[in-house]
Amino acid sequence: MLERIRIVLIGTSHPGNIGGVARAMHNMGLADLALVAPRCEIITQDSISRASGADHLLHQASVHATLEDAVADCTLAVGASARSRTLPWPMLTPRELADRLPGECQASTSRVALVFGREDSGLTNAELQRCHAHVHIPTNADFSSLNLAAAVQVLAYESRMAWLSQQDAAPTPDADDELVPHEELERYFEHLERTLITIEFHDPAQPRQLMARLRRLYLRARPEKMEMNILRGILTATEKSADKQ
Repeated sequence: MLERIRIVLIGTSHPGNIGGVARAMHNMGLADLALVAPRCEIITQDSISRASGADHLLHQASVHATLEDAVADCTLAVGASARSRTLPWPMLTPRELADRLPGECQASTSRVALVFGREDSGLTNAELQRCHAHVHIPTNADFSSLNLAAAVQVLAYESRMAWLSQQDAAPTPDADDELVPHEELERYFEHLERTLITIEFHDPAQPRQLMARLRRLYLRARPEKMEMNILRGILTATEKSADKQ
């Protein structure tokens, strides 16, 4: 299970924080580190020092230009959010997230991304809307700011506790039950928006948060591959019908 959990850091600005995250991950048995558009060098004396023996994770970390690239093969993406947003999204506590992980990681193709934002500003609304759910660490309201490595440590610990409680793994789901990876979901959202514009249901000039709300709906539904094929087929048939009119 732990090998299917990816820690994704977006726009990290200090190499020491990347090293601290590597140490927190290695402590809990996680090894998949992805960096999105880092704003600093990854391999420095500070990052290696803060990694404290986990610097191999720094050397093998993947680097991506966008969040979409970093989570393209993931079937669940959860964004760490420190504050409420104007458009409510499914919200989990770290323990609730951990309770979901064994089931989410059963299939051999499953990948879970735990996404963390910039040290100074966190995740943008657009980035949070790329996630199926958000996780909020319930800190002291009078002093709620968490160091990046500390936030990763909390979720990594909960992930390990979930793994320890599930040593007798459940059977792998049938192939027909495989969830859609993030890359396919993004292609579906592009197809959906294009179709809605074609039938004049969606006006990009006056979006009214339509696509954001539809994104929230489908991410909450967690479609399987067969279901996604049906949905894409409906959109294709809709486009063909519109072209005939």
